[in-house]
Amino acid sequence: MELTHFEQALVALNVSLQQGNIPFDMNRSHLAGELAAKFSHLTQQDAEETVTVILEAMGKALTVKQRIEIRGFGSFSIIHRGPRIGRNPRTGESVSIPERLVAHFKPGKSLREGVDV
Repeated sequence: MELTHFEQALVALNVSLQQGNIPFDMNRSHLAGELAAKFSHLTQQDAEETVTVILEAMGKALTVKQRIEIRGFGSFSIIHRGPRIGRNPRTGESVSIPERLVAHFKPGKSLREGVDV
């Protein structure tokens, strides 16, 4: 089975991370740079557009409460947080926190094991 360009990019990023080749916090520009470096047919601008399209698609999926699973990396989902009572850290006063939906990331097994080295 042939991997898509997106899956190839994720594999390349995972290899770079495992080899410790990324000595900085990862952001959108760095991710695009990794893509452009790995795939010589992509320009930096093409790589940036690719990253933007991927992130936008993931954001849209989450806004309609779809689950996103990237094997070997992890899954994103929307979870419900019920209402609760919290405390204002400055005054100590009780504060009612309403229920809400929040994005949740669960790392995959290989990512969990890679981080816990």
